[in-house]
Amino acid sequence: MLAKGAEWKVGLGPEAATGTTAQPAAGGGGGFGSFLSQKVGELSALQDQAAQGAQALAAGQATDPTQVVMAVEKARLSMQLASQVRTKATEAINDIFHTQV
Repeated sequence: MLAKGAEWKVGLGPEAATGTTAQPAAGGGGGFGSFLSQKVGELSALQDQAAQGAQALAAGQATDPTQVVMAVEKARLSMQLASQVRTKATEAINDIFHTQV
């Protein structure tokens, strides 16, 4: 149970564990947009790693096929999660737009 006067904290990333909050850069580039951009970049990197591993496996150059399979599955699940998040965000925006005041 939450103690009286205590605050709920929801965080993403390493700052959630430490209780600190990330401050935007002096140029004002912080916030949701930079977070989203970073995660899309990570997703792209996972897709690239999976593609390189699959090409190496097909060429017979991969030393450990299980690592390639794991990279491909991780990339697939990451893409599936990103797609679900996009769908939920789109539904939320549509709900806001259709809200009558």
